[in-house]
Amino acid sequence: MGCFVAGFLIATFGDSSLGRKNMLFLSCLTISIASSIIIFSTNIWLYSALKLMIGFCRSSIGTCSLVLLTERVCKEWRFRVGVLEYIWYTLGFLSLPGIAYVNIDASWKSLYLWISIPGICYSILAYIFVTESPRWLLMQAREKEAMALLNKASGGTLNPSQLTEPAKQSASTFNLYSSIKQLFVNSWAFKRLLATLMLGFGIGMVYYGVPLNVGNLGFNRYLSVLFYALLEIPAFITTYFLHNCRRKPSLLAFSISSGICCLICAGIGNKLPIVKPALALVSFFCVATSFDVFLIYVVELFPTSVRNTATSMARQAMVFGAIFSPFLISAGRKNDLFSYGIFGLIIL
Repeated sequence: MGCFVAGFLIATFGDSSLGRKNMLFLSCLTISIASSIIIFSTNIWLYSALKLMIGFCRSSIGTCSLVLLTERVCKEWRFRVGVLEYIWYTLGFLSLPGIAYVNIDASWKSLYLWISIPGICYSILAYIFVTESPRWLLMQAREKEAMALLNKASGGTLNPSQLTEPAKQSASTFNLYSSIKQLFVNSWAFKRLLATLMLGFGIGMVYYGVPLNVGNLGFNRYLSVLFYALLEIPAFITTYFLHNCRRKPSLLAFSISSGICCLICAGIGNKLPIVKPALALVSFFCVATSFDVFLIYVVELFPTSVRNTATSMARQAMVFGAIFSPFLISAGRKNDLFSYGIFGLIIL
């Protein structure tokens, strides 16, 4: 819920006052500190409050890193460069079953320290080495800073006259929530945003729900999570090679494939113990590919002035879909129609 709410309250900061870099740094640092403090919780209420804070802080991390990465290159390279974010996301995903297995007999507090302390170090490194988006700087009328970054990247071969005039034409000083206002006032932006939110809801429910359902598969949960994480690798490789393909048909094909696999899982129940986990993995591969294509597609759909806000809201739609997953999985312990069945129908 914290992640969902923050998507509307603080996502616009990345488009307005803070920028991509500062938003990324503050989000990473705050979530890491909150994850370290949570081990001192003395009751469920304090624990829940800190979890709310963790969700609130983490909402912008993926968005800022993707937007910052894709805004460093020209439009023709956005899709392929955006895939790079998924490589590191996958490495983080792969680390989780290993960390959990090493701490199999340890307290939950140990797990939090394992994942939060490296995050603090990462935040400091990001602040030192990551530079701001030149596109955002130009939109904020900070031409000198933008030109300095672009000249450094081009080896000093960039002609200032190439960008100063367009920058002056498009520069504006944003009010805090002006980017959200632009999304809702402009009819084309609102329709486009509404469509992406609907897509994000279905993809998010399945993307987060299928790996969370490993306990109902009757298979080793550590190996299951490892297999799910490994499937992220062929997913982003597939996404990379889809850069010349149209986005909508790609999303449609992989989403339908994921939905069909989920429905088959619901239909066979526990009759075929080997086939069911295999189908669940195929379903996750398809939805992970849809997930990757979808986020870069959203970046391409919206202009610089509202890109961070729109991408963040699309991610929050995914999180909103994920909110229902634990309840469906709990109901699916007795009948797979309540978990895999609904997953399949929703993404279809």
